[in-house]
Amino acid sequence: MSIVKIKDKTFQTSISEDVIRARVKEVAQQISKDMAGKTPLFLGVLNGSFIFAADLMREMTIPCEISFVKLASYQGTTSTGKIKEVLGINEDLSGRTVIIVEDIVESGQTMKRMIESLGTRNPASVHICTLFFKPDKLQEDLQLDYVAFRIPDDFIVGYGLDYDHQGRELKDIYTIVEDK
Repeated sequence: MSIVKIKDKTFQTSISEDVIRARVKEVAQQISKDMAGKTPLFLGVLNGSFIFAADLMREMTIPCEISFVKLASYQGTTSTGKIKEVLGINEDLSGRTVIIVEDIVESGQTMKRMIESLGTRNPASVHICTLFFKPDKLQEDLQLDYVAFRIPDDFIVGYGLDYDHQGRELKDIYTIVEDK
């Protein structure tokens, strides 16, 4: 088990790069099977999902496209509960199968807002694919179609997820170590 220090916090390895890659491949295989005959548009939520979205795309076995939207709701290690759209969607979504690619779903407020926003653009369907899901934190009624990992309510970093803009480059997932 590896320990890393990011700013004022200490983290330890909780999910290895090999386990993440294997699970991402399984999720991509399931999406490819479910979406056979379609050309889904993956909509990655920046910044946290960029590594997951890239790895997921490389494992897809059907034609697909990708675009990104930037939303923000975090400050430090805590979600503010207020979501602001920083970078919007430019694609025509009419009649398209859209798969939102998110790094982590906690309260579900970000996903709810995205689904409401996407619904005004007349997509054929909208699906949610998340790398991490914290079921104990969910406050919204959401259908999560593809979940790579269900995790406890711990703060994590690595594989695209950050702590105060640092740690995204880590290949493993690290969980915060509580200071005693």
